[in-house]
Amino acid sequence: MKQPRPPAALHPRNRHQGRYDFPQLIKASPELARFVVVNPYGKESIDFADPAAVKVFNRALLKRFYGIAHWDIPPGYLCPPIPGRADYLHGLADLLAELNDGQVPHGARIRALDVGTGANCIYPLIGHSEYAWQFLGSDIDATALASAQAIVQANRLDKAIALRRQAQPNQVFQGLLQPGETFELSLCNPPFHASAAEAHSGSQRKWRNLGKLDPKRKLPVLNFGGQSNELWCAGGEAAFLQRLIAESAGFASQVLWFSTLVSKAGNLPIVETALRKAGARQVRTVAMAQGQKQSRFVAWSFLDVAAQRQWAQRWRQPA
Repeated sequence: MKQPRPPAALHPRNRHQGRYDFPQLIKASPELARFVVVNPYGKESIDFADPAAVKVFNRALLKRFYGIAHWDIPPGYLCPPIPGRADYLHGLADLLAELNDGQVPHGARIRALDVGTGANCIYPLIGHSEYAWQFLGSDIDATALASAQAIVQANRLDKAIALRRQAQPNQVFQGLLQPGETFELSLCNPPFHASAAEAHSGSQRKWRNLGKLDPKRKLPVLNFGGQSNELWCAGGEAAFLQRLIAESAGFASQVLWFSTLVSKAGNLPIVETALRKAGARQVRTVAMAQGQKQSRFVAWSFLDVAAQRQWAQRWRQPA
């Protein structure tokens, strides 16, 4: 499973190329104005150490670029970086395009499962806005699902985005997917720490790297928020990925492409071994970049190319 060389920039279809246009963002969401500051380089920005600023900034991005008029999350829940989330979706869209004469398939015939959709519901919101796909978002957290449901209803997206609780915290697909239910894609942003202490240490390290760790200033414990199940689990990212892959084999015929973000490049050999053990027929590792941050997602399928192309024929059938 060779990983391609990391790209130098965001995906070409990503709407967040270059610097943010703050006048346009403020025009879309006037509340952003009070959070805009001038950084040491003389450029407009926001204080990414301020959770309130990050939330309002995300709200402005969603409204300006994706037509999401209403978006909010409860205090302490994960507030994700939107450009990176969009990149993941565009990369998945490219996988589908390979089976559709190079064209990304749009519309309700494409169904995606968002494992751990969270309180923010980011992937369904962006994926539906960009490609009109249908989404099922799952989560183990009732509060997170209530928040996601409020966002869906406020934006009148009930027909495009459904939500379902996973009642068993230690399961991913088992007990969630119904017999005969199929999805073109599944996606996941797994918890990547093994404990709360590790998550805290990771945030402190990020601030040091960014030159923002000021002893005189009280910084948030977690730079983008996050509940326990969003940020850490027993065994960390590696353990979660192994469980995700092992369970996916039991639903081999119900999902065209399974996928997950892999935050730590050092976990890729573990993922490769788990996929080989599970019997995956096809595996792709797709590199992504946002500024200096390097990331990647891994996608796998239990179907060979011929079976995938047969699956894709349904996208061309009359409604």
